[in-house]
Amino acid sequence: MPETKNNAKTFRWWNIALVGFTSVWGLNNVINNFANQGLAVVTSWILIMVLYFVPYTLMVGQLGSAFQNSGGGVSSWIKMLSNNKLAYFAAWTYWVVHVPYLAQKPQIIMISLSWLFKGNGSFVNTVSPLVVQGLSLVIFLAFVWIASKGAATLNNIGSIAGIAMFLMSMLFIILGVSAPFITHVQIATPNMSDIHTYIPKFDFQYFTTISMLVFAVGGSEKISPYVNKTKNASKEFPLGMIILAVMVAVSAILGSFAIGMIVNSNHIPADLMANGAYQAFQFLGNSFHVGNLFVWAFALTNTLASAAALAISIDAPLRMLLDDADKKYIPKALSKKNKKGIAINGYYMTAVLVSILIIVPALGIKGMNDLYNWMLNLNSIVMPMRYLWVFLAYMLLTKQLDKYKSDYMFVKNKYVGFGFGLWTFLLTAFACIMGMVPKMDMAADPGSWWFQLALNIATPIVFILLGLILPAIAKRTNGPEIEV
Repeated sequence: MPETKNNAKTFRWWNIALVGFTSVWGLNNVINNFANQGLAVVTSWILIMVLYFVPYTLMVGQLGSAFQNSGGGVSSWIKMLSNNKLAYFAAWTYWVVHVPYLAQKPQIIMISLSWLFKGNGSFVNTVSPLVVQGLSLVIFLAFVWIASKGAATLNNIGSIAGIAMFLMSMLFIILGVSAPFITHVQIATPNMSDIHTYIPKFDFQYFTTISMLVFAVGGSEKISPYVNKTKNASKEFPLGMIILAVMVAVSAILGSFAIGMIVNSNHIPADLMANGAYQAFQFLGNSFHVGNLFVWAFALTNTLASAAALAISIDAPLRMLLDDADKKYIPKALSKKNKKGIAINGYYMTAVLVSILIIVPALGIKGMNDLYNWMLNLNSIVMPMRYLWVFLAYMLLTKQLDKYKSDYMFVKNKYVGFGFGLWTFLLTAFACIMGMVPKMDMAADPGSWWFQLALNIATPIVFILLGLILPAIAKRTNGPEIEV
């Protein structure tokens, strides 16, 4: 039967590479990992691309091809490959890891607005954590209210802001790398021509930072629905993914070079994660004699992108949980919808969890900058938990290759395929566990260090326990015919 226009295989390898790049990459990935590792991150980027990102994306390609009618949802893959209960836990994980993500977005919005109107980064160094988190709570609850009204406008704003953020990232790399040659400004990091500047010290401290690298390159399962829209998928999809990996690697390496020219890799400012992108754009604006033009553009872009992401991420992951998971594992009350079709009790659950995660850390972490860095680190611990389900799905698929055929195969040998799945699963789990160690000097503030460690361990445990409790509540409340 000839293909209709709607399902014609019109994507080519360059389409796959570009869609993937805009989905998984951003300037903050470069800033955050440079803050952790300095210029040694250049070697780390190469390692993470070869050992993790390439096999990850190619596994996603095979899963997307094998389950082309499932909409690309990880929980759908798990349901087909195992059972409904595991699929529920996959859907739950996908939803619950967005809680820290939602808790940090108001901080990002406030920092962006501070740079937009004040033109400096004093906000993170002067304002009390309790004040910031109080304002964060107000902003978050306002967005919960907006999302509960079914407002769809922010989806369009998010798309525009996403494209703008991609362009700002490219602009930063071009300007950052060219600035020393065009404007003759002094390069901040000494010995940038020495190979030893780029070699990491593979010690305990180093391994506590790899969760941020994993966090940066994860999420390529978003590309899976495009596998079956790709012309000659068995050849062009992997080519697109390899080009994607090269694009990300080049962007990460050149971006790190650019930051190294602006910030001394041997003396990284404590507020680099929060203010680094703005400081870099301010430096470039001054170097090219355009003042704060780049800062204002980036601040406005970041504000709109964060606002859209906040509103969308309140609704979309919850909708996936309630729609994808077997209803016998979800209490009926949680799925109750208002006149706008919004699962209002699910919103309340989201609001309670995020509110707790906004307020509690401010009670034990001193300084807004430390709070921001901790929240970002928590995201790098929790968010990769959802990638574990992708690798589990791939391992399950390698055992059922006869049943689930696909146009594109990552590797044809099921044992080799299982090995890749196991390797990426274990690396992700290792990164999450090591990431729990706080990225601050314990001797400087032991109380805060232990408080952060306790929160880093407790948060994922609480999330897992909540996922176990919901089916028990569903069994008691959904009716006697429900068996869990």
